[in-house]
Amino acid sequence: MNDRKRWWVVFVYAAAMAWVEAAVVFYLRTMVDRVEPYQAHPFPIIGGMAQIEVIREAATLIMLLTVGILAGRTWRCRLGYGAIAFGVWDIFYYGFLKAMCGWPHSALDWDILFLIPLPWWGPVLAPVLIALLLILWGTLASQFEHVRRPVLPLPVAWAIGAVGVIIGLLAFMADSMAAAHLGLGAVRDVLPKSFNWPLFSGALLLMSVPVLQLIPLTSKPRKIQ
Repeated sequence: MNDRKRWWVVFVYAAAMAWVEAAVVFYLRTMVDRVEPYQAHPFPIIGGMAQIEVIREAATLIMLLTVGILAGRTWRCRLGYGAIAFGVWDIFYYGFLKAMCGWPHSALDWDILFLIPLPWWGPVLAPVLIALLLILWGTLASQFEHVRRPVLPLPVAWAIGAVGVIIGLLAFMADSMAAAHLGLGAVRDVLPKSFNWPLFSGALLLMSVPVLQLIPLTSKPRKIQ
């Protein structure tokens, strides 16, 4: 199987996973009357559901990384396919939720993105932009060969990208972190009032460095592995 076919296999897998994820979230939110997550008491306590949900999220990330490992023959390709899977899954997840229940109403609707280690809050547009960046980087990394010297040394480019990831996490978890000293109950009840777009935009720019690093180096398809 050549790399183009592998790309499509990963794409289809991630889209199918997105449907399963959207269906599970739709079921859970319907059960707790939280189809729209941005409302009072966004995390109602029902049995051990909170802990199960955290483990489910971790399992989802493991599944996305695993398909990348299976699809690639080198670690660069494996990470690339994993990034493609994550990006496709995230975008289709919101598309399928929209088809199932009419939410999100717009790209600026608030959503609870993850629960690990604290709830991440952000407009739907924010994770979608990161997902698009992941798909672009994953495609460049898995489908094309390096043919010229990198603009920046690889460790430097990845260090800049890592700083962007940390800043992005701060943008998503700022409100939860601010409430953490008040206890778990306060964190559960957090409803952000505004999103720090300037901070997130700076983070996204830094996260783009490893992607920009690949673009001028890409001029021929990767050989069939």
